[in-house]
Amino acid sequence: MNIILAGKNLDDIRPLLRTHNFREIPADGDIPPELIVTHGGDGALLGAERDFPGIPKLPLRDARTAPLCPHHRAELQMEAFLRNETPLSELPLVFARSGTYEAYALNDVFLHNQDRGSALRYRVRIDGELYAGEVVGDGVGIASVHGSTAYYRSITHSLFRVGIGLAFSNSTEEVNHLVLSESSLVEIEVVRGPGILIADNSPDQRVIAEGERVIFGQSPERRARIYGLANFMCPQCRALRHPNRLPFRGVPF
Repeated sequence: MNIILAGKNLDDIRPLLRTHNFREIPADGDIPPELIVTHGGDGALLGAERDFPGIPKLPLRDARTAPLCPHHRAELQMEAFLRNETPLSELPLVFARSGTYEAYALNDVFLHNQDRGSALRYRVRIDGELYAGEVVGDGVGIASVHGSTAYYRSITHSLFRVGIGLAFSNSTEEVNHLVLSESSLVEIEVVRGPGILIADNSPDQRVIAEGERVIFGQSPERRARIYGLANFMCPQCRALRHPNRLPFRGVPF
């Protein structure tokens, strides 16, 4: 199987991949990959989906920084994958659009204040109807179901299982965080800015000036295809990484 390996400490995983007859090919070569194997944490997976959209991913935690429980050692995960025992999940992506600019994300897309010393002022419309005439805060954005366990959860202290989540970061107004239909479109108009538009951990950040608008929503056609997502989000592995935290009782995906 032709694969591209992405992430960090890649030499740690290459001997194992060769043992199982995976053929690593260059990312900029002419041979199309059948699989992207990511080695690292959540950021490695997010970056791989951005760089290689739509191609199936097999994410493996880097044992140097993310200890693995006995059930999810890399060699066991590879053996299970080759036995066709690793489930494939298809996750929807969320997007942000401003003019001709468009960005997609596996977790979330957010519009933040560019000047950290000055709040962002913005107007919110949901499916064409005014929701908030003016909100003052650090930012606003939407998350996918998968992303609800990440930045969205840190803002709202909540999770959701269907639809998309609209979150307001440090707003001075009493606006409710919302869970909307997966077909909903959220329009943000910058009243005072500028703002910075960010999709997941992408280094590509778009400046949104005063008077400009951003449309947030869930992509009707783009999906991320990920093998072994439950292994990657294993609560026992998480407990080894964060021994002083209380057990995670939410739904990880």
